[in-house]
Amino acid sequence: MNDEPRERALENLYAHETHGSMPDTEGRTARLTEGVLADLEGLDHRIEAVSEHWSVARMPVIDRNILRLGLYELENDPETPTAVIISEAVRLAATYSTEKSAAFVNGVLSTLSKSVRE
Repeated sequence: MNDEPRERALENLYAHETHGSMPDTEGRTARLTEGVLADLEGLDHRIEAVSEHWSVARMPVIDRNILRLGLYELENDPETPTAVIISEAVRLAATYSTEKSAAFVNGVLSTLSKSVRE
């Protein structure tokens, strides 16, 4: 991964979920990581509500953390345009997961954005 805050936050969330630890962070990366972890249950509940036939627990680790991060941003970063948040989440899915994951992330976050942002 690189120095982009979203990518570092995704790396932290992945490490937290798979190894129970994560590197120390600061700035935007820390805010994103800590924000997702603080509302994990609520984020998962809202994601499952729009994920047809998919529980969060059944999703690949990378995909569910991309969705959590994207939803957290939609809810807590009003200055960042919806299209940017979704586009970045899709890019992360295409880069670190599969092409099907990118389409899935796009669909779930687009649906969530309608209730969160509009």
